[in-house]
Amino acid sequence: MTDGAAGVTERLAEDRALLGRTSTAERVAAILRERITEGMFSPGTRLSEESIGAALGVSRNTLREAFRLLSHERLLVHELNRGVFVRRLTAEDVVDLYRVRRLIECSAIRRSGRPSAEALADLREAVAAAGRAAAEERWEDVGTANIRFHQAIVHLTGSPRLDETMRRLLAELRLSFLEMANPRAFHEPYLWRNRDILQLIETGDTEGAERALSDYLTDAEHQLVTAHT
Repeated sequence: MTDGAAGVTERLAEDRALLGRTSTAERVAAILRERITEGMFSPGTRLSEESIGAALGVSRNTLREAFRLLSHERLLVHELNRGVFVRRLTAEDVVDLYRVRRLIECSAIRRSGRPSAEALADLREAVAAAGRAAAEERWEDVGTANIRFHQAIVHLTGSPRLDETMRRLLAELRLSFLEMANPRAFHEPYLWRNRDILQLIETGDTEGAERALSDYLTDAEHQLVTAHT
């Protein structure tokens, strides 16, 4: 756990309020998925049923069902007689994730038409958040903001199903980001590339934005595959 066991438990205890009166496994899974997306849990981390269950105030059975759901999403893996761990991705996983990203994100830009004010605001805020985090050298937060930017690109489609698919895909991809030895060297070059894509979208140049995004994804895939091999 990247922030230390005490910090993670404290953060999850704050998340307990999100469960409301119906502490379902799906809601627990949603919280853990979000924390994985934020980089709270490093690949290879063993998840403690005791500490996470106590922090969220849920039963062991509910937590195990949440773990099972996240295992189906390829975020967790159960190892016999050892427990549940945050999954480590392979180079083959990275290639497949980027194959799906190209299909979804490039199509989202191509079909975006005239983006709504809300959609543009989400893109701008993600770019701004990345800039603020970079200025303070919070590189994991830059990675989180980058993920929000790409979620906002898919949100241009107005499809809740694609939004949900992208949330799950990017949570899995974040596990790959966390394997990079130098987060700054990995994330920093994409700050200006996100700004360029945003500018192209704002000016209505969807063809240019799609080309820029395609090149972006090719370069990022190459970096990650190299790191995983």
